[in-house]
Amino acid sequence: MITVLIADDQQVVRQGFELFLTDHPRIEVVGHAASGTEALQQVRLLQPDVVLMDIRMPHGDGLTATREVLTEFPKTRVIVVTTFDLDEYVFGALDLGAVGFLLKDTNPDDLVDAVIAAADGGSVLSPKLTRRMVAEFARRKPPAAEVPDHGLSVREMEVVQLLSSGLGNGEVADAMKLELSTVKSHIGNICRKLSVRTRVQIVIWAYRNNMVRDLRVR
Repeated sequence: MITVLIADDQQVVRQGFELFLTDHPRIEVVGHAASGTEALQQVRLLQPDVVLMDIRMPHGDGLTATREVLTEFPKTRVIVVTTFDLDEYVFGALDLGAVGFLLKDTNPDDLVDAVIAAADGGSVLSPKLTRRMVAEFARRKPPAAEVPDHGLSVREMEVVQLLSSGLGNGEVADAMKLELSTVKSHIGNICRKLSVRTRVQIVIWAYRNNMVRDLRVR
């Protein structure tokens, strides 16, 4: 069973999300929070698998709450919920280790799929949005001048490049002619070596360190 905490300052949003999620046999909504401060308190009490975190809330915003939740409970999967598409708050949350983001008008099936994907170790960010995110980081921050000592193998660097181009795990497997399980293993090793939590953070790292380039896998 996947346990979920819903953090949003609007009661109608919390109730709507719970209604959609509880229809699925794998999902149990274990709590609600109406502020960032309350979200952290509820995570400490309930230790849910997934937190749906409204990024803009009173009394401790969702960005601060995301940072505190992931610091205390690094295995918790935080999905940012927003009205505003890719804005400053969303970028901040993804940088901190949120596994992705959803708009508040996301349809019920996509909401359920996102929670399950997050709980199963995936990211909630489409390839199209990954490409937009990389482009936005390109605009905002110049890459590092020097390549860091990252300890990644050649194969792992190929995975980083393909993830950074916006490919999903299955597409990376096809491009590299590998089993999906092998790609997932590579991603796990990359996260460990870079001390990051998510594939989104891998892409952020790649761009910040001048690792994003065109790559053809033979």
